[in-house]
Amino acid sequence: METTNIGLWAKIKEDFSLPKKNDPALTSKFEVFFNYPGVWAVVNYRVANSLYTKNFKRLSRFISGISQILTNIDIHPACSIGRRVFIDHGFGVVIGQTAIIHDDVLIYQGATLGGVSLSCGKRHPTVHSFTTIGAGAKVLGDITIGQHAKIGANSVVVSDVRANCTAIGVPARVVKQKRTSKSDEISHDHNKLPDISKQMFAYLIKRVAILEQAVKIQDNIDISKEDKELEKIYKNFITAMKQ
Repeated sequence: METTNIGLWAKIKEDFSLPKKNDPALTSKFEVFFNYPGVWAVVNYRVANSLYTKNFKRLSRFISGISQILTNIDIHPACSIGRRVFIDHGFGVVIGQTAIIHDDVLIYQGATLGGVSLSCGKRHPTVHSFTTIGAGAKVLGDITIGQHAKIGANSVVVSDVRANCTAIGVPARVVKQKRTSKSDEISHDHNKLPDISKQMFAYLIKRVAILEQAVKIQDNIDISKEDKELEKIYKNFITAMKQ
């Protein structure tokens, strides 16, 4: 996180400025107050967290409960959220008690920073700066997501993700490592993810074709009729993959 400490109201002012920076759909300041539940969820969290750290835990839990009803976003008041964290759309986002989110993180709807243990210690993720967490992603356990990392939509992450890497799948695997960014900015190109299923299907199809050819040559088997039917199916499949 940044070492510069600013007051509660200064952080809230920053939070309200984020939609203009991160969402081209915003056309007026009026919309921020009625169409951005993610902003309100973070603002309500900051008030609740301030009370929680001053040992007004019941009041802070009450505020976070009301915020959850109004925004459909569940943020525990004891977690740590840095500056300029933007929850886009936000519905269904869950952030657990011991989660730590550093500055300048982008979180999409349905994402969960959850735990996998009933222990009383650190059991939720630590997310470093300039990370993007895709819609529906589940980041679970006391793991670390490095700077400039990207978590693909609907991925389930249960192990550390190094800085500047992209993780996708269930369970998530690192499939791409990009060059270190020269500018400290959140990456919005989270749609540019490799299609590992498509690549694996293409490999398996080619491998089966090679084995079939070898068997036909060795055993002199005539399957020309079946070949024509399979060739048609294969061409349709390849066409679909190229779309």
